[in-house]
Amino acid sequence: MQTTVFVIYILIVWLLSVILTIYDKAAAKKRKTRIPERTLLILGLVGGAIPMLAMMKMIRHKTKKAKFMVWLPIFSVMHIILGILYYTL
Repeated sequence: MQTTVFVIYILIVWLLSVILTIYDKAAAKKRKTRIPERTLLILGLVGGAIPMLAMMKMIRHKTKKAKFMVWLPIFSVMHIILGILYYTL
């Protein structure tokens, strides 16, 4: 049961991360209302860092923003370590 809830949570956060990253890129091109950087970073912190980082590199979005290129890899490593600990302990 716990594993199922965890997997569902991760899938939802990953999907939301990808969708909001793509939306923010499209909004930037069209000069529309953007997703605040703080919101994107918080989403990365709570589990969306890996897909968000991958999507940002694929669509070349925010790749020159130091805070994203530093914090998202840190969050990604943190998530990998936490995932390993969760499944081994």
